[in-house]
Amino acid sequence: MLEIANLEVVYNDVVLVLRGLSLEVRDGQIVALLGANGAGKTTTLRAITGLLDIHEGDITKGSIVFDGEKVHEAEASNIVRAGIAQVMEGRRVFAEMTVDENLRTGLTNSSAADVKQSYTRVMELFPPLQSRRKDAAGYLSGGEQQMLAIGRALMADPKLLILDEPSLGLAPMLVQRIRDIIADINEQGTSVLLIEQNAVMALSIADYGYIMETGKVVMEGDPQKLLADEDVQEFYLGLHGEGERKSFHDVKHYKRRKRWLS
Repeated sequence: MLEIANLEVVYNDVVLVLRGLSLEVRDGQIVALLGANGAGKTTTLRAITGLLDIHEGDITKGSIVFDGEKVHEAEASNIVRAGIAQVMEGRRVFAEMTVDENLRTGLTNSSAADVKQSYTRVMELFPPLQSRRKDAAGYLSGGEQQMLAIGRALMADPKLLILDEPSLGLAPMLVQRIRDIIADINEQGTSVLLIEQNAVMALSIADYGYIMETGKVVMEGDPQKLLADEDVQEFYLGLHGEGERKSFHDVKHYKRRKRWLS
């Protein structure tokens, strides 16, 4: 469904952020994209959704193909109409608008029947929103706002849903709830690209996983094998040495050096 090949992105004609990035999301999959802050995850999303221009970014090499069509030069609005919807980091709901009004902002050119079907789907996925339909979004809890942000994206009935750090700032119980909701959305036929720093949550529901660092993929494969990898465990789930978190490459180098010295 989505194929990114040898993608390079430069900001302000100077800063090279993506360095030959390649990844794919197949139809019906949940794909996890992991990486520390600064790895290039957000830039990857901007490239997919056509939002690089407003951040002074340009694709200088490579391609993005979605559902058989090249989209790396398309306008953001046309990418949405093609079937890609994104939930940005930090939820970004319209605080002064009601829940229903927020949901309506996610609509594209749909028939009344399609709108009703999408609205019904959202309310079934997110029961807490039903009783708060007329409440201002700013008065919702963090978990409810995340549900609203995801629901707003689903109103466009996307083929591919991109989620940017959906567990950020949520209590563990809510993280589990969001995890289950993502799995439900996927079971209903929507492919998902999940960008997360919570490796356990992301890899527990993913069909395939990628790990990014310095603008490129440094490891990929079966999610359970990634989660069982010692380097992944140390980087994402623990601390190195005297308690200082290292880069993924530093962890791998440290492991190799430790084995050689022993």
